[in-house]
Amino acid sequence: MRPLSHPRRLGGLAQAGFSLVEVMIVLGVLGIVMGISVITIASSRAALKGDGAMRVVLAQMNSAREQAITQRRNMRLTFTATNSVQIIREEVPGPALTTISSVPFEGGLQFLTVTGLPDTPDAFGNSTAIAFGVATEVKFGPGGTLVDQDGNTLNGTVFVALANQNLSDRAVTILGSTGPVRAYRWDGATWEVL
Repeated sequence: MRPLSHPRRLGGLAQAGFSLVEVMIVLGVLGIVMGISVITIASSRAALKGDGAMRVVLAQMNSAREQAITQRRNMRLTFTATNSVQIIREEVPGPALTTISSVPFEGGLQFLTVTGLPDTPDAFGNSTAIAFGVATEVKFGPGGTLVDQDGNTLNGTVFVALANQNLSDRAVTILGSTGPVRAYRWDGATWEVL
């Protein structure tokens, strides 16, 4: 019986470690896996940035509606510059306005429609990134409905995206008569509801 403490020997040489071929195979597999992960992470980043901007629009719309109902005031939604959503309260009496909140998008997202991209299933329009027809003001009334400057019920869509990054395309629609807000994500072929 041989003692266990000695390494196994073949032809007088100790056998230990890995051969050069084994190391090269492992490095090759690791390189392939890392290459795939870099590509996946790059496309996921655009999608995550799109989700972030979509959540800003959703949160601001929901907040404006809730505040309009609880405060019994009109709450305007303004889409400023290329990447910010504001809530402005119309004071009573008079034309006084108070800015309640202003939230910009992060990561380079902006209000943007992509050429060739179809309208959402709600079909409220996609001629512009902020599609509320001919309305010059968009606001929630005290009853929770979305109306224009004349008090007419309004439906619309807000599109956000990163330029030249289709997987970042997002849309938020609102049905003005009852106020539900719906979010959509472009998956490369169709709009999927979130």
